[in-house]
Amino acid sequence: MKSWDDRAQSAVGAACLFSVNGTVSKLILTDGALSSLRLVEIRCAAAALVYVAWSLLRNRRSLRITRRELRFLVVYAVVGLAMVQWLYFVAIARMPVSISLLVEFSAPLLVAMWVRFVRGEPVRARIWLALACTLTGLALVAQVWDGLTLDGVGLVAAMLAALSLAAYYLLGEKGLTSRDAISLAAWSFGLAAAFWALLLPWWTFPFGALRGHLDLAVASGGRFDAVLPVWALVAWVVLLGTVAPFGLILGGLARIGATRSGLIGTAEPALAGVFAWVVLGEQLAPVQVLGGAVVLSGIVLAETARQPRPVPGAVPEGMTPV
Repeated sequence: MKSWDDRAQSAVGAACLFSVNGTVSKLILTDGALSSLRLVEIRCAAAALVYVAWSLLRNRRSLRITRRELRFLVVYAVVGLAMVQWLYFVAIARMPVSISLLVEFSAPLLVAMWVRFVRGEPVRARIWLALACTLTGLALVAQVWDGLTLDGVGLVAAMLAALSLAAYYLLGEKGLTSRDAISLAAWSFGLAAAFWALLLPWWTFPFGALRGHLDLAVASGGRFDAVLPVWALVAWVVLLGTVAPFGLILGGLARIGATRSGLIGTAEPALAGVFAWVVLGEQLAPVQVLGGAVVLSGIVLAETARQPRPVPGAVPEGMTPV
């Protein structure tokens, strides 16, 4: 019999890939090669192609939907997927990657509060401690006694991303009661891509920017001396920052369940902070590090506050398409 550590490797791998994705995405955004809107547009479109192909190879019938389900999928794709990615990109372009994720990862707390007060489902009493830890930790991270040291637009974007991520969890849970995770990803990414294409038609996409190059020495403050093609970084965001970690999530979910996968996912902000520090030189004040630890404690408590609700193929809380 495999040990829990062996079975958890998929979830750990997904958390690591999502963590690296934040730094890679910020390199693209900081360089100005693509705007946050264009980056999320091409990410959704390319990921949709992969998931649709995956669904066709597995079971093409899984892509069939009803008119009623289409309305639900449109809301899920726009509110729970397109918005969370765009808002996250806006946040990391203006704030450290780790802080952006800490704020966004308060979503499990929002989910637990929604379940308790809107659905009326039982939630463990630890939710109140989770709320206190999260609010206290975020206050330390933002250093509110200094008049809020974080970028205002970035902080608002991260908070809105948390709301959108909470919708992603709740709507995804509902969607997975009637279809498998791969076909849900295919439809949600596809509709999100269609949404962005309506707002930003593809014939206006700056494809020439993909042929450009990014000087890593400039982006990293001299820490690394390399020139990378923009298209390769975008390919990383799509394949290793989206498709691969989602596949690993599904593997981890099948082996250790949603709660444990979600708890492993709480390592993402800390790991992202390490990668951003090594590559981008992003540093946090000691009080912000302390605040981050308090926030993570609150997230862990929130992840385990909700009563188990088994849903085949459900999206693990703490694992996000960012």
